[in-house]
Amino acid sequence: MRKLASIQRIKALDPMENAGAIERATVLGWQLVVKKGEFQARDLCVYCEIDSLMPDRPEFAFLKPRGMRIRTIRLRGQISQGICFLLDILPEGIAIEEDADVTEALGIEKYEPPMPAELAGVAKGPFPGYLPKTDETRVQILQERLDAFAGELCYTAEKLDGTSVTYFLKKGEFGVCSRNLNLLETPENTLWKLARSLQIEEKLRSLKSGFALQGEVVGEGIQGNKYRLRGQKVFFFNAFDIDKYRYPDFDEFIRLLASLDLETVPIVDTSFRLVNDIPSLVALSIAPSALNPKMQREGLVIRPLREKTDALGRVSFKVINPEFLLKYE
Repeated sequence: MRKLASIQRIKALDPMENAGAIERATVLGWQLVVKKGEFQARDLCVYCEIDSLMPDRPEFAFLKPRGMRIRTIRLRGQISQGICFLLDILPEGIAIEEDADVTEALGIEKYEPPMPAELAGVAKGPFPGYLPKTDETRVQILQERLDAFAGELCYTAEKLDGTSVTYFLKKGEFGVCSRNLNLLETPENTLWKLARSLQIEEKLRSLKSGFALQGEVVGEGIQGNKYRLRGQKVFFFNAFDIDKYRYPDFDEFIRLLASLDLETVPIVDTSFRLVNDIPSLVALSIAPSALNPKMQREGLVIRPLREKTDALGRVSFKVINPEFLLKYE
């Protein structure tokens, strides 16, 4: 689970040009603006990530104009992602330990954009436990993973801003899932309509193993249709062999999707050597979208060409384009 609020150490404090009252702090892999003199380097603080929905309490009242949500902002030219609070905002009795998750203790929730009814659908049940979910972890909290896999040959793919879908076939049962639910087939549901128009059930039945395909649905009626597409389309970013419980390597994934006549998300680079530098990776994410060069892409997903795992699971993470967040949040 994502730690929206946690006790973290301020790694560094740096001055900002023409900004006498504020300075730049580095927490985990994030950079943000703090009031000058409020913290010292190496201090512990309560760090709240972007997309934190703060409770209606006096100490958070300054967020009311933003709907109590922590967003990416720009101050004096510096992109600021997250907020540092003094430890005294914590309830009494909370143990002060670095990296401790204090999301629940502070009553913080994750912001989720509202989903139109034609995407939400009617629940058949929860998301199946035998399938991996589609959430990727942001690179800013993965320094140890970068340390371990620096120099690894990877591919990068554009992260699209839409709604996720999972199509699966297991033991003869075909299913369609939103991010959190297994959905009943209804005539108006967009995810099911795409399944039927693309003949995904038939294509999955042609395979020798039970498979899940996971993708991003974009287009009209979805996240404001930033890409200015007609209708809806689905671009796939994952294939998962349910019977063998494995992701195929990149080359296998590309061949599989081609054999099924289905589109992948835009592939940006197939020979990227992973660099152990979060600011460089963030800079790499800033570019126009392959779907519409008039808009900034949401970011990148980075994975080894040959599938790898570590203590956190599959080696795969996202780098979000801050310019996208500034414009579209």
